[in-house]
Amino acid sequence: MIAIIDYGMGNLRSVEKGFEKVGVRAGIVGDPEEVDRAAGVVLPGVGAFADAMDNLARSGMDLAVKRAAADGRPLLGICLGLQLMFEASEEWGYNRGLGIFPGLVRRLPEGLKVPHMGWNQVRFRGSQPIFEGVPDNSAFYFVHSYYVDPGRDSISIGITDYGLEFTSAVGLKNIYAIQFHPEKSSALGLRILRNFGGIVERC
Repeated sequence: MIAIIDYGMGNLRSVEKGFEKVGVRAGIVGDPEEVDRAAGVVLPGVGAFADAMDNLARSGMDLAVKRAAADGRPLLGICLGLQLMFEASEEWGYNRGLGIFPGLVRRLPEGLKVPHMGWNQVRFRGSQPIFEGVPDNSAFYFVHSYYVDPGRDSISIGITDYGLEFTSAVGLKNIYAIQFHPEKSSALGLRILRNFGGIVERC
């Protein structure tokens, strides 16, 4: 089963329903031991970076996510979940993240409408199993005020233009993370969830 981590940061049920629609078995879990037993892990979320890290640490879920990454189990971060996988965020000061990916989370530049909300295109970099069957430059639904600035260019697998070009998807081995919401992105977003389910099955 795929464990959808419950750490009090929203949109969990919509992610679970997205997996249900594509026939992938996934459930919301709030216990680190359940995460340890899961074949794959999803870290979704909306809200503030610092609050999310506090919630993860209090529940022990931060260590569970790191164990999943270290074990090589498939891991998917969505929206805030993407940002939490990086080393730190500049949101409301300097706050440390999970450190699974190198780099920082930065605020979208002055002069841009914030949050970046609505449909926007993602340009893929290379061939990635998480995007199998999804055409390059497909549009997905975004809601965010911060973006990730990877410390290593090679982990960037998706680029979006919103007044600047920013990394909207990252990947390394079986670990993926996306800034947009696949569960709100119609058929192509659901295809990404199905692809992740396939990655979990093959591992």
